[in-house]
Amino acid sequence: MGKMEYLKDMPIAVLGGGAVGKTCAADMKLAGREVRLFDVMPFAEKSLAGLEKTGILLDGVQRNRDCFERSGRAFFDLVTTDIAAAVKGAGQIVVACGSWGHEAIFRALIPHLEDGMVINIFADNFGCLLLRRLMREAGCTKKVIVGGWSSAPYGTRIETINGFPFPHVGVKYRAITLRGAALPMTDTDDFLEASKYLPCMDAVTNGDGPARANTVLDVDFANVNPVIHVPATILGVSTMENWGVIFCGHDRTTYSMYSHGLCPSICEVQYQFYNEEIALAKAIGVGCPEYKYEMFFSRRSVLTQEYMGLDKNGNDNVVFPLDQPSNEGNTGPNSIHHRYMTEDVPIGCKIYHDLGVAYGVSTPIIDSMITLAGAMHKKDFLKESRYTLDYLGIGGMSKEALLRYLNEGTVA
Repeated sequence: MGKMEYLKDMPIAVLGGGAVGKTCAADMKLAGREVRLFDVMPFAEKSLAGLEKTGILLDGVQRNRDCFERSGRAFFDLVTTDIAAAVKGAGQIVVACGSWGHEAIFRALIPHLEDGMVINIFADNFGCLLLRRLMREAGCTKKVIVGGWSSAPYGTRIETINGFPFPHVGVKYRAITLRGAALPMTDTDDFLEASKYLPCMDAVTNGDGPARANTVLDVDFANVNPVIHVPATILGVSTMENWGVIFCGHDRTTYSMYSHGLCPSICEVQYQFYNEEIALAKAIGVGCPEYKYEMFFSRRSVLTQEYMGLDKNGNDNVVFPLDQPSNEGNTGPNSIHHRYMTEDVPIGCKIYHDLGVAYGVSTPIIDSMITLAGAMHKKDFLKESRYTLDYLGIGGMSKEALLRYLNEGTVA
């Protein structure tokens, strides 16, 4: 056992009552840990309603190469809107909410941080940078580890009927590897070891294990949501909006971007989007995961290797050909107001654009996605998004200053 063993019997606080938060909480409670589930008002009125009585049922196919599975109904030790009660004495904190909710949760969390806590952000999506900035501004000097992951441990959905959410999460797949890092990087070894004591990561721990990212920016470049979701949603919008209308006989909620939207031309755009990420990472001097060209031309795109792994030659163990139907992909989006656009464009794409401007990298494909999404939403995401380099606390930094901050935590 390593130096992070002290975490193994400590309570875990899950902040966020959406699909990922509920799945993480249920998974870890079923693993035998003390779990507290928190959400903010007014969302908690709906997301936490009745959970003390019903608990959360976790099931689903839970696809993964190693057949890791955990199912059952979980009843939590605490369901609350009081963040102080949720995190008091907790060893690990799981932040599992949409990125637009990060600032509110971080501001509420900071006054209650305790030495020794490990904060896991699923998916990071620049959350570590934002949290550290807010901690500096609040004068918080607690000795905590702040780290982020490239994705959530699952593809998961809350069961709903006509908008009514049931206390039931269905897990489509479990990741067997995720890319992770801490801010600063000097905490990364401890952060990765701590994941052994976080049961929502058990499929990863028992799979290929966590991948050590170069920096938290590497983690953010490894977030596959912008590169997969944005081109497929924007360029496949006609199929999505005609699903159940022109394409009769279909329930609109059964549309899947993966199963029904992807095609060779869209996959080519995704690949070129990815190459702009590579250019950004190279210019800044941070890492980025490597994908082969052909990996983009599958109905699960580059996501497949996250839960099915690679063969001895570094190729996908499983490929879902574009010329064949598949029901493997998660459902959604059902409108342009889905997080695949409302989060991945004004946050992920917008920050990529800003990094390109700051460090001299042209991003025409990414910029075109921002422009087209803005036209559909009748917004100027470049001007209206609050996500800027200044917002993340790295505005105006030279490349050398940024790398020093990412690696050592030193702010000039």
